[in-house]
Amino acid sequence: MTIDDLRARGLILFECISGSRAYGTHHENSDTDIRGVFVMPEATFFGLNAIEQVNNPSNDVTFYELRRFIELLNKNNPNVLELLNMPPDCIVYQHPLFAQLSPELFLSKICQFTFANYAFAQIQKARGLNKKVLNPVNEVRKTVLDFCFVTEKQGAIPLQNWLEIKGVRQEDCGLVNVPHIRDLYALYHDPQAEGPSPLGFRGIVRSADSNEVSLSSVPKALDPLTYLSFNKDGYSSYCRDYKEYWEWVDKRNEARYANTIAHGKNYDAKNLMHTMRLLDMAEEIATGHQLIVRRPNREHLLRIRAGEFTYDELIAEAEAKMLRVEAAFAASTLPEKPNNGLINTTLVALRRAFYQLGIGQ
Repeated sequence: MTIDDLRARGLILFECISGSRAYGTHHENSDTDIRGVFVMPEATFFGLNAIEQVNNPSNDVTFYELRRFIELLNKNNPNVLELLNMPPDCIVYQHPLFAQLSPELFLSKICQFTFANYAFAQIQKARGLNKKVLNPVNEVRKTVLDFCFVTEKQGAIPLQNWLEIKGVRQEDCGLVNVPHIRDLYALYHDPQAEGPSPLGFRGIVRSADSNEVSLSSVPKALDPLTYLSFNKDGYSSYCRDYKEYWEWVDKRNEARYANTIAHGKNYDAKNLMHTMRLLDMAEEIATGHQLIVRRPNREHLLRIRAGEFTYDELIAEAEAKMLRVEAAFAASTLPEKPNNGLINTTLVALRRAFYQLGIGQ
């Protein structure tokens, strides 16, 4: 089933323009996101081919089946709750039956966690981006050898420097574990090696992409040249950071990243704008029991998006809002959770009423 099918068969209960255009924080290049609700045909609903959601290929148009929509409302999902109070200029179509679903039926103290936790996730994403922007990872990947150090007099120097100073190839070396000391090895060298070591040494690493040092069998009579320490934890942490950084580079939204670089504050301004919006909406729900989609503080949010504040200023503002939200919900008279019995009755009545219209059979 496609979105065109939903429209052609008259299965749509509600359709609206959502996202930044609904909040009032859009600009001339903003995407137009469409969200809506549909009802499966009766035979499909009772059959094997029931579906919960229909999206277009780019996922900027999403329609939820009625049951899935109400499940998400019951969980106080922020992106779905806001569909119940969209600004009139954003509503594309609304079936008369849709009016039976009001915010008051669903708003509860669960919103403290869904809105605030979503906002907290945005803060975490902003912190992660801030770290990536300030600490780029070189595309040339480091190897195990870059995390090895050898003893030199009363200190230690990087293995790569020691090899260069001594004129020694890592392939001509052999390592033996030093008992009882983690990641410390006696390092031996085969001076006769030209190509494969006559002593059978395997080198410090077997290949450039090795993730471990290589151990060799070394004659007991041979004395080590030095001792080698492999910072295995540091290497593992580097590999994780390298993978995360270059996956992020591969998947990042280049337009948003360009904006991050352009305003020079090293944070994703759009993420932090949404953080503030979510926290403000959470406080409004707790204190006024209302869901305000079109943001009255639009100008402040747009200033955040434009990068007019420092990263630290915004994080401090967000953390202060989190405390206010916590206090507001502690004092709120909202129910602890939605009334499942009433919601179930509403869902059944709404579906029956829709099917009685004989639509989309």
